[in-house]
Amino acid sequence: MSLDDFKEKKFGLISNFQSGDVPELPWDQFEWFVGRIKETMGLDLSGYKPERMKRRIEMLIRKYNCKSYKEYFDIITKDNKKKDEFLDKLTINVTEFFRNPEKWEELKKVFLPQLLQESGSKFRAWSAGCSSGEEPYSVAMLLEELKAPASAKVLATDIDMGVLTRAEIGEYEERSMVSTPQEYIQKYFIVRDGKYIVKPNVKARVQFKRHNLLQDPFEKGIDMILCRNVVIYFEMEAKEELYRKFTESLRIGGILFVGNTERIFNYRNLGLEVASPFIYKKVK
Repeated sequence: MSLDDFKEKKFGLISNFQSGDVPELPWDQFEWFVGRIKETMGLDLSGYKPERMKRRIEMLIRKYNCKSYKEYFDIITKDNKKKDEFLDKLTINVTEFFRNPEKWEELKKVFLPQLLQESGSKFRAWSAGCSSGEEPYSVAMLLEELKAPASAKVLATDIDMGVLTRAEIGEYEERSMVSTPQEYIQKYFIVRDGKYIVKPNVKARVQFKRHNLLQDPFEKGIDMILCRNVVIYFEMEAKEELYRKFTESLRIGGILFVGNTERIFNYRNLGLEVASPFIYKKVK
């Protein structure tokens, strides 16, 4: 079993149907569906790995007992809840606060103090593909720990309005807290009825916004970009384009923090250097 298949099975994204139970739908139907989604929703799926995307969409097609992509397309264009569900399944929206804690400790002790010293009140971070908000709120907590100016902010973006809505509410289950230091839980969360609610001072540092990484323009002059466990779902050409655009988005001296399976092999050609494993610094 591949790593991607393991993740999908672990997070409940593989249907109970086995490949022998329901025949796979034809590729020409999938290609028609991708074209119609682009025409009607402005969402270009061509940069995603097609095999994985097809598998996930057909999981939903089976769920609603549809016989074709056209039948499923008709459903999601008439029902906003099912449309949101479709968008939610494009990516694995499973994350946690301070994922890979040792890297966050490094951000706190080494990189953020330097970036704040250089940018001060103008500091801006961007959590790209932020899912349900754990990552940008983690950055906001570190900014609080470092007593950064109140104007130091985090832009948090995702393609899925459903997860952005949940992120703005800022209410989490215990499973999201497994890597969170106890002192941070006490300082930055209200714990009520088994829920962990982000406090207002942390929320105030984060702005949530819908953004399509494959289509929408990128802001410039960013101090730190976090895009972790997102680009693994894109085709190689789309990955390279994203890393190029991320680099252009950073200021000189800014850093790009990627996931532990997302090493950038052509970083020198982009004007980056390895500042630490999975943390790249823009040098030109």
